[in-house]
Amino acid sequence: MRTKKFGFTLAEVLITLGIIGVVAAMTIPTLISNTNSAKFKSQYKKTLSTLNQAALMGTAQYDLDYASITTKCGTSGGTEKPDVTASMCALINGTLSGATYYSSAATMKVPGTSKAYTINGTAAVAKTAMVAYQLADGSVVAFDSGIASCTLAPGTPVTDASLPATCRGFIDVNGPTLPNKEVKCSSAAGKVASSVGTCIVRNNAADMGDIFPVVFHDGTVEPITDAARYVLNQSK
Repeated sequence: MRTKKFGFTLAEVLITLGIIGVVAAMTIPTLISNTNSAKFKSQYKKTLSTLNQAALMGTAQYDLDYASITTKCGTSGGTEKPDVTASMCALINGTLSGATYYSSAATMKVPGTSKAYTINGTAAVAKTAMVAYQLADGSVVAFDSGIASCTLAPGTPVTDASLPATCRGFIDVNGPTLPNKEVKCSSAAGKVASSVGTCIVRNNAADMGDIFPVVFHDGTVEPITDAARYVLNQSK
């Protein structure tokens, strides 16, 4: 008697593998985008908290916060001390241990290359000419060299006109590592924050970047673009 054997033909196996490959090609980029978005959002919140704590510590120890800054960072900004100089560099030096000073973000290098740090795409706020610090966790905080007297009346919303442009800066949540792209609204390039925002940021490489524009004032740091504000509100 003959025993009948059952199995898949080579053609059937190849077709199945092809289908699996197509499905993987369609879903893996989405999974990667979602993973990166979650990581960027988490680090964004953490760095904002770190900067707010720095202001509290500066006020308690040196009577210095973002509103009481009166002096630009000098040529030796990395060594300025908050009990001597009322500069943004001095505030960071005195409150954030392990932070590395850069006279401008452009002097940083993309890891594994000799290329200078650049910002990809159209940026509403972030500029490589801004003074930068790389924090101990690898994130980068940058700010305008002319930051001074950044104060906002209580109850006043953060808008394009409510604070000087010199009070702006940005957070790059993964440092000089790519993509080095400012987060933007899905329907626009990422306008500076308005009192009524209609921005939505999708979890894709086109909209979700690793750079989040912020504004420094009084004892706090807040998002200054609608896109950065949207991401913070969605991740709370």
